[in-house]
Parts: sequence; structure tokens; C-alpha cells
Amino acid sequence: MELRNMTAAGLAAKIKAKEVTVAEAAQEVLDCIEEKESLYHCYVTVDKEAVLKKAEEIQQKIDCGELDGLLAGVPVAVKDNLCTEGMRTTCSSKILENFVPTYSAEAVRNLEKAGMLVIGKTNMDEFAMGSTTETSAFGVTRNPWDVERVPGGSSGGSAAAVAAEECFAALGSDTGGSIRQPASFCGVVGMKPTYGTVSRYGLIAYGSSLDQIGPITKDVTDCAALLEVIASHDEKDSTSVRREDTDFTSALTEDVRGMKIGIPRDYFGDGLDAEVKEAVRRAAGVLEEKGAVVEEFDLSLVEYAIPAYYTIAAAEASSNLERFDGIKYGYRTAEYEGLHNMYKKSRSEGFGAEVKRRIMLGSFVLSSGYYDAYYLKALKVKALIKKAFDDAFAKYDILLGPVAPTTAPKLGESLADPIKMYLGDIYTISVNLAGLPAISLPCGKDTKGMPIGLQLIGDCFQEKTLIRAAYTYEKAGKEHGYKDGKTI
Repeated sequence: MELRNMTAAGLAAKIKAKEVTVAEAAQEVLDCIEEKESLYHCYVTVDKEAVLKKAEEIQQKIDCGELDGLLAGVPVAVKDNLCTEGMRTTCSSKILENFVPTYSAEAVRNLEKAGMLVIGKTNMDEFAMGSTTETSAFGVTRNPWDVERVPGGSSGGSAAAVAAEECFAALGSDTGGSIRQPASFCGVVGMKPTYGTVSRYGLIAYGSSLDQIGPITKDVTDCAALLEVIASHDEKDSTSVRREDTDFTSALTEDVRGMKIGIPRDYFGDGLDAEVKEAVRRAAGVLEEKGAVVEEFDLSLVEYAIPAYYTIAAAEASSNLERFDGIKYGYRTAEYEGLHNMYKKSRSEGFGAEVKRRIMLGSFVLSSGYYDAYYLKALKVKALIKKAFDDAFAKYDILLGPVAPTTAPKLGESLADPIKMYLGDIYTISVNLAGLPAISLPCGKDTKGMPIGLQLIGDCFQEKTLIRAAYTYEKAGKEHGYKDGKTI
């Protein structure tokens, strides 16, 4: 097996056994990036010299026993909305094209504490607003399974980098499915943890009540290990939760006997591609054969999730993006007349079309006369959706369904119809509204050879149950493939 074909956990074991050096692993990734990056465009920033220098430092610490973490020495990519000290952080936007933070996000610090090697920053939809990684100011990312198709978004660069073997694992952020959907489209594993499990300190905010950082990996074992690395309580984040049960790798067992799995009928109605439906139901059958109890039920309120989500997310985005005004940092227009003209021109030139669309929508729903009619009503719907999930988890251990209505669409198709792109989030956004954990993993391919994702949803703080079910399916289903479209 080539070095680049290995999982993160497999590579870490070889580094620990002194069969491979951190520098060799880093060089392998850098070579892969050089070979493939012109085709896939997964990264915004890679600093080769700094990476190789850091690799030597990590190796020395491993050799002297200072670093012995689960994934010590493993090269990892980071989505470009996570601040990295001394490394450009752009959110794939012109308005932050030259922004270099003076500090690192807590999740990035946790990677470094564990001895992982940050390779670079991955491409994304601008400010995480989009489902295709086509709204980036630095160009589109292409799906390694078919370069004419999108990798999903907004964490499309991270998912594509893992699928193309341009890193061994990556971090993404998930506001309405932005880890799970690209993981599904790229045939890799992605997890959105319970809200508050991973610190949001240093994550450039889109929707503060919805955003959550999570892992994108080659398999479920790597997913559990990386989540264990980044999960921590952080006093710098007021929404951070203190948890004692973050030994997620202990859940890597093949045992779902007696586990109750609910399948929402609402997720299998009109709009779901027949091949996706068949693959997801087949996956449910595999878990049933392994001893799980599978039942269908009515989740309700599904049709209200999209309007509630886009009202809340846009409102929070309009507030969060006020800070980008051309004064403190980031892009400033070259010619202007007076302060207000500078604000207008800097923001008009610095933001892309999708970001402007969501800022305007958010400003509208928060405006006088519309706040009660839209924003307040959306918050009430959010509470009802959380109650619907609470009722479901009173009966079931996990819920099972699709990640997206279709496999990856062709480049250009989604941007032509923004409403259609928004509707594609139907199966993922409720998880963010309710603050729940969910995982996406491969469960087959369609007739075009594109990956299909299976979504497992858990109750709050039940990541271990999800990992156990996902690991059991992965071992039994053997539906996996992350290397440029070649099934393993």
C-alpha cells in the first residue's frame, strides 16, 4: 500500500513504530498536491517550506516521547474559515484575501497539541454560504470522482482533499450540512458533533447558533480519532460544553444488537432520487441484519425546516458580517468619497453575490416591522423542530436517512437556481437547528459512479452511539472508496 492510500490512524501507527517519518508523510502529501491540485483545486493556501520545517519539529517531539497522541505526525488540512496564526485565512472571500490572523482557532490548537501537522487551508464557499464550493472568490473545487461535478459545500475543499488523497484528514464546519453533504458527494466520512462539543473560538462565524466544527476523514475510525483530538471545553467560547465522554474511539465496536433505528417517512417522499433511496434503504437492511430494530415513523415539521433555517442563518450572517467594513482589516476599495461611500464600495466589491443575497435577506427579516413576522416565528419553529426530535429519540437510539436528495450535480447547475440549491439542504439543516450530532458515510454509488451518502442522526451527546452504528455498517457494508473514484 502506498503511503498516501493509508488512513490517518494507520499512518499514525507507522510513525509511532518508526516505520515512517513525519517528514516522509508530509512530503508524500505535498507531492500529491503538486500532482493533482491543478485539476481539483482543493486548497487556497499551502506553505511547503513551513510544513516541512514543522514536520521535523514534530518528529523530534515524537522521538523524545513528548508527543504520543492518537494521530501524532499525521498531515491534516483545515477549512479556510478557521483562523491559523501566521497563515492566511480568507473564508474564500475577496474581502479577506490578505488577512493573516495573530492567533489560531481552538480546534487548530488542539490539532497542534496532538502533534498533527497542518498542511494548508482548504477552499470553501465564500463565508461558508453555499452548497457546492462554487461561490469561492478563488475559483471552484472539483469532485475527485468526476471533475465536471461539484464536491458539495461549503466544506467542499476539505472533502475533496481527503477524497483526492491530498491530505489524510481534514476539518470542516457545518452550519446546515456543510460537512455531511460534501462528505456524501465525495465518498468520505464527515461528522457534525453536538453543538458545543468543539470550540467555535477562532471559527469565523456565519450562523453562530448553528455553526459547528467537525472531522472529514477516509473512514469511521479516523473520524472518531479526529473528533477525540478536537473536542474540548473552552472558556473562550461561551457555548462550549464541558464533557467527560470524549473518548470516541472506545465506540469503535461492531455491535448494534437491540439498537432501535427510526427512519423518518418524511425523508423518502417526492424529490428524493430513486437510486439514493434504494442505497439508503439497503444500508438500513444491513444494520437490521446485524441485529438493529428498524422502524419507520413520521418526524413531522420537515417542510418548515428550510424556511426556518434560512431565516435564522441569514439573520445571524447579516449581523456577523457587519464587522467587514474596510476599516479594521481586510479589503478596502481603492477610490471612495467619504466614510459611508467607503463602506458601501468596500463591501460591494469585497463580497460575492451569494453573500450579498444572504446579508440582504438577513437584514430584511431583522428589520422593524418584519422581526416578529419572520425571525421570531422562525425561532418558534426551531423550538418545535427540537421537540419533534426529542419525541423521536424517546423511541429510537438513532435516526437513519439520506444526506442529500441526489448525488453531486454538475458544475454550474446549482448556482443557476439558488432556491433549488437551498432545497437540497432538506435532510441536513434540521440537525443544526436542533443542535444534534450526525454522521455521513458512503453507502453505495449511482449508475454514473458517483458516491451516495448515508446519514445517521443521534440525540445530543450521543456521538458514541452514532460511531458504533456507522462503524458496524462500514465493516459490514464495505461500501467505501475515497481514492479518485476507485473503490477500496
